[in-house]
Amino acid sequence: MIYLMALVLGAIYSLGFAPFDLWGLTLLAMGGLYYLLQHPGLRDKHRKAGLVAWVFGLGQYGVGASWVYVSIHVYGNAPPPLALFMVVLFVAVLALLFVLPLGWCFSRLQLPRGSWSSVFVFVALWVLLDWMSTWLFTGFPWLLPGYAGLDTPIASFAPLVGVLGTGLLLCLSATALAAMLVNRRFQISFAGLSLLPWLLGFALAPVNWVKPESQYSVALVQGNIDQAVKWQPDQAVPNVRKHLELSAQHWDADILIWPEAAITLYPQQAQGLLEDLTRQGEATQTDMIAGIPGVEMVGEGQYEFQNLAIGLGQARGRFAKQHLVPFGEYVPMEGLLRGLIDFFDLPMSRSSPGSSNQPNLQLSMGAAAMAICYEIAYPASMRQRARDAAVLITISNDTWFGASIGPLQHMQIARMRALENGRWLLRATNNGVTAIVAPDGTLQGQLPQFEAGVLRGSIHVMSGTTPFKILGHWPSLAYALGVLSVVLLRRWRKSASTTTSPPLSGS
Repeated sequence: MIYLMALVLGAIYSLGFAPFDLWGLTLLAMGGLYYLLQHPGLRDKHRKAGLVAWVFGLGQYGVGASWVYVSIHVYGNAPPPLALFMVVLFVAVLALLFVLPLGWCFSRLQLPRGSWSSVFVFVALWVLLDWMSTWLFTGFPWLLPGYAGLDTPIASFAPLVGVLGTGLLLCLSATALAAMLVNRRFQISFAGLSLLPWLLGFALAPVNWVKPESQYSVALVQGNIDQAVKWQPDQAVPNVRKHLELSAQHWDADILIWPEAAITLYPQQAQGLLEDLTRQGEATQTDMIAGIPGVEMVGEGQYEFQNLAIGLGQARGRFAKQHLVPFGEYVPMEGLLRGLIDFFDLPMSRSSPGSSNQPNLQLSMGAAAMAICYEIAYPASMRQRARDAAVLITISNDTWFGASIGPLQHMQIARMRALENGRWLLRATNNGVTAIVAPDGTLQGQLPQFEAGVLRGSIHVMSGTTPFKILGHWPSLAYALGVLSVVLLRRWRKSASTTTSPPLSGS
């Protein structure tokens, strides 16, 4: 029964994110997992506690990352049974993240049930779980609880402590609430602790960390090219022609952006086109950014492929995608998996990552911090690039995920990056969600999904900076490491005192 409850809690956890936005269910799920792990039968059964945490992870990723099935079955041409098996395997591996911190470690510490220390430690371990998900095995920083709080008062903390910090506060509120059911002795105190982040969030809401300066007009192109034909060689010219037609009336914009891989030719093949776009942009004083695949010879008969964003018109520079999508842009265990199904031989599936210290693209307004598709989900990388940036830009092709919940979750993640860094964010995609996001994380305009069009709007260069841009995730990690250090030190002292032999009595 306890495993079924963990599975259900994990499933409803994901309903707090876009497009459902039932953030209260995410709180319920986090508090519910704490409550389950406080069950007397799990206190000294570490493997069983780890299994409960793993089953929770199965529910979370099974619902929240279900969009992976669309890529594997629809665009990878895998038969439904095989596609389902691969998704289950993917989810099962991701769920292992929960086992060590929230399962085994929490149980191993054997803290008093419903105690203050159990609440603070559970939250600390969840923060470490979120942090590990941003880098372990290249990372899969999806469904972090802080995103569920994006449209709540807790979001006021994002410019201070980022998505890990907002997740910490949501978890603290949820866990303190659950502790009221475990230990009735501290009900009033736990209720106060649960409400505290929300009250502070309300108080922080009027604070503006940045302020607007010069204004610029923007045009974001959404081509809505069918993924089934996008990469066919005979469609390369029609793809470009469609983007040119959509852009024809919008060269008066200060910034014009085409989405990820809008041009499906390599720069060497598209040299004439790129020169024409640059001349057009210079004539109209337009900064243009376009997505294009890149290829360079790195040895005899050896080539390096990259996913690029390049500056055209008055814009300068190029950016190569740093965080690649496993199985989409590179294939782990390539010798075993390459060619097994079409999904492992998708276009650009042999890409190489760009450097972590690439210079930003340069626009007339200043530097543009770029993120291509999936890598907008990496808060630390975006923060690093945003330090001297006037604007954040992300281009994407979420057509791989069809009409699933994936693109809407992706848009939610992008909104958090704008809020954390206090900068306007421009998001141009192939079929949605193309949007303009203000520095407070609110949508200022967006195009309907699955329709070709151009989104016009205006943005401001912002002066000032947010504390998160300076401190990053260190406050959240300091909390987690500090709490665990105090608890472990107290356990060590207690253990040392009980093992010390009593002094011999005199005769």
